[in-house]
Amino acid sequence: WQRLAPYERFADMIDRHWHGIAAYCKPENKVSLGFVEGLNNKIRVIQRRAYGLRDQEYLRLKVLTCMLPAL
Repeated sequence: WQRLAPYERFADMIDRHWHGIAAYCKPENKVSLGFVEGLNNKIRVIQRRAYGLRDQEYLRLKVLTCMLPAL
């Protein structure tokens, strides 16, 4: 019976976090995979264009500005 202890801990964890798990699974909380893939592609393009630059802050700012809406 000692092998049941991990499963009991897992079940207790699910019980403790059930409301958060249920809230995450609601359809309005889902992010489109197409949006995420597009964002990953933009970041890769920025990294390729910034090849050789060592400033991580510059790269971070470029990634953040690519997500701003067009004016």
